[in-house]
Amino acid sequence: MQNNVQAGQLSRADSNVLLNSVYHWMMVGLLISGLSAFMVIHSTTMLDLLFGNPYMIWVLFLIELGLVIAISAGINTMDVSTARILFILFSVVDGMTLASILLIYTEASIVTTFFIAAMTFGVMSLYGYFTDTDLSSWGSLLFAGLIGIIIAFVVNFFLQSPVFEWWISVIGVIIFVGLTAYDTQKIKAMGEEMAGNDPQSLSRIAIVGALTLYLDFINLFILMLEFFGNRRN
Repeated sequence: MQNNVQAGQLSRADSNVLLNSVYHWMMVGLLISGLSAFMVIHSTTMLDLLFGNPYMIWVLFLIELGLVIAISAGINTMDVSTARILFILFSVVDGMTLASILLIYTEASIVTTFFIAAMTFGVMSLYGYFTDTDLSSWGSLLFAGLIGIIIAFVVNFFLQSPVFEWWISVIGVIIFVGLTAYDTQKIKAMGEEMAGNDPQSLSRIAIVGALTLYLDFINLFILMLEFFGNRRN
């Protein structure tokens, strides 16, 4: 009985350590992305390089996609330092991409939307952590919805329909709100399952977890700009 209690305490402790590390690296990623975006919009050379060529944004997107795949697929074998460097590099590139948002929307509306997204993310992440409800059944539905809105975005790239874009944003917000709770609970469960494992393994998983929640938050923020963002004149 005593061993079971100790094992439970250890699993909860490892879970808390993992989540603390996940949130830490997520915040680091967001800070780096913010600084990267800020530097781009204050550099004429970078603005011309990134937005003077219509194909450059696709290059950045492919780089981001490649980094996400590299981190996710190789996390079990790569060194912790390598995983961290790749995550930092992803944050820099994503910040360069997000610079376009700072050019389109007013600073006040960006700040307002950021805090709304942050509060929503925080509430849903706390729900995912503390709820006793098993959210694993949400996984397939949320993944299907995610694929759906990606396809819808591609279709609307050619249609350029404001109404279609609005509905994509509505459904997208719902999906990423759900993903925030689902992913938080999943990361918590991973920490409990890895109770007693070496710190290196927990550190590697923390980077993947940080990347996952970073993407949940950033996408939630971007989609919410459809409702709370004010475009520059």
